[in-house]
Amino acid sequence: MYVDRKSVKIVVAGGFGTGKTTFVGSVSEIPPLTTEEVLTDASVGVDDVTGVEDKTHTTVALDFGRITISPNVVLYMFGTPGQDRFWFMWDELAQGAVGAIVLVDTRRLDTSFPAIDYFERREIPFIAAVNRFFGQCAYSDEEIRSALELRSDVPLVWCDARDRSSSKLALIALIRHAMSRMSVTA
Repeated sequence: MYVDRKSVKIVVAGGFGTGKTTFVGSVSEIPPLTTEEVLTDASVGVDDVTGVEDKTHTTVALDFGRITISPNVVLYMFGTPGQDRFWFMWDELAQGAVGAIVLVDTRRLDTSFPAIDYFERREIPFIAAVNRFFGQCAYSDEEIRSALELRSDVPLVWCDARDRSSSKLALIALIRHAMSRMSVTA
């Protein structure tokens, strides 16, 4: 029996070391495709590892995962690389995406600004997901929203990229947000 499947593409973005690869891996129903490489001396002075000094690998192209939502709908996740030098790939990864999750590390909020700007400029629906994998956060939703200069219509959620259930809740928030934007423009 032939099933007419629809595919939905989302992007998982954010700064260097915010947990994009971990997020995609935690929620994908297939073993995720990752393009992680060992950080080498060549990245010294190029990649800012402030706050993530223990990081040993980095994504150099993309992460890819899949979730079957229903017999007719499959969600494809594309994780972006976080370093500035790989941003040229973002346009290809974001093409056709219904929305994006911008992972936020409150220890290094400034690494979130480029991703937020990217999706705002292209009018791609996105949510900001504060990744709690590093521990508790001393900031409130309002403080984070203000620091990131998030528009009031952009959802702010909390997640732990290591936890499948938590990552799924962030995906649900994104899909709801993207669908609400579609119904407003339709």
